[in-house]
Amino acid sequence: MIDVNDLRKGVIFELDGSLMRVLEYSHHKPGRGNAVIRIKARNMRTGSTIEKTFSSGDRVQDVRLDHNMATFLYSDDNFFHFMDVETFEQVAVPNDLVGDYAGFLKENMEVKLTFYQEQPLDIELPLTVDLKVVYAEASVRGDTATGVTKKVKTETGAEVSVPMFVSEGDVIRVDTRSGAYITRA
Repeated sequence: MIDVNDLRKGVIFELDGSLMRVLEYSHHKPGRGNAVIRIKARNMRTGSTIEKTFSSGDRVQDVRLDHNMATFLYSDDNFFHFMDVETFEQVAVPNDLVGDYAGFLKENMEVKLTFYQEQPLDIELPLTVDLKVVYAEASVRGDTATGVTKKVKTETGAEVSVPMFVSEGDVIRVDTRSGAYITRA
């Protein structure tokens, strides 16, 4: 059990049999009485979000999570397949768990997988990834003065907004947290 005062953004705990990840945390101490802790948390299995208020001194069940580094191998219709870098075991992660990260996964990329009771729970990609541009619209002369961007398609299928000077065949660096263009690589 952990005290609710120890909850911070990103902490995972168990509430009413569901795994929850803290998205927002606030601590309020009125003039009299106990402090109030308000959190906004996401259910790790269903994706639903709740807001919950606790009194100071309340406790929630902490969970033991296992973190393993794994290499992305391939994907099929239902799963993304990874190989644990230490044990060489293959792990199948459901498509809905990977979600929007699918556009940033390249073969042989190392990711951090989080497990709870031997079930994959979360995936963490490197902060940036280098992707080759396979399709880019031609830029029109004179459009560069106002910081205009265009959409390009990368080798993984992700669409990224980039400056007009990026062309087909370029390798770009993309932030995996936001999907934003950083620079040419």
